[in-house]
Amino acid sequence: MKIITSIFDLNKEIKNYKNIGFVPTMGGIHNGHISLIKASQKKKSKTIVSIFVNPTQFNNKNDFKKYPRNLKKDLRILKKLKVNFAYIPTKKQIFNSKNPINIRLSKKDKILCAKYRKGHFEGVIDVMTRLTNKIKPSKIFMGEKDFQQFILVKRFIEKNYKSKVILCKTIRNKNKLALSSRNLHLSKNDLVIAEKISKSLISFKKQLSKKLIKSEKILSKKKELSEKFDIDIEYFEVRDINKLFISKKMNNSKIFIAYYLNKIRLIDNF
Repeated sequence: MKIITSIFDLNKEIKNYKNIGFVPTMGGIHNGHISLIKASQKKKSKTIVSIFVNPTQFNNKNDFKKYPRNLKKDLRILKKLKVNFAYIPTKKQIFNSKNPINIRLSKKDKILCAKYRKGHFEGVIDVMTRLTNKIKPSKIFMGEKDFQQFILVKRFIEKNYKSKVILCKTIRNKNKLALSSRNLHLSKNDLVIAEKISKSLISFKKQLSKKLIKSEKILSKKKELSEKFDIDIEYFEVRDINKLFISKKMNNSKIFIAYYLNKIRLIDNF
């Protein structure tokens, strides 16, 4: 594995490759990231994994400062996986363009996380645009857990570049909790609670599978989760997987949730 820190070295290394698989990360490499890397490798792609904690997608400065960082551990994992290139750019290298990228979400896109994290997806799309422009991958691999992020990035990147954005399945632990770097901030007790919430929502989805979904049932479940697990729920909605509009049936839809568990914000979809 080659560790690359400059765009000059990156261009020199990849200029002769056409089939490049790109896995963008902010570090804290876990089995979810590993599944994306393996998906790229299965496509016989030269695989590039970036590690860059993007400041522009954090609407809370403390959240940015506290984001889990362990570069040495991350690089050990990537080396063991035989990743071709680990790209670790500086903030200056990423945001060196004299022409700022103007990203604006439409009103219909300001739902779910975009509603509550102002500027978050603008920051995500901005940095993904810059990385895609530098790497020019044939395929970009993203996880299903951040589903709204996948939808927005896919729409923008595939409209402006030749890269294809590939959705990969959410990886969960044995107790059904979606893997996330933010899980490192949870206490053992909070991890157990988060796992119980995931199991409860998987069961709830099965109950909704063949019925028309009434808003009262969604509100009732939201109240139940909030009171039983003492969590602050930001949103709890059933939405279509293609255009993310509110749905009245589970066919081609998902349950989306964002909640705070002892000040740690977790998201998931089922």
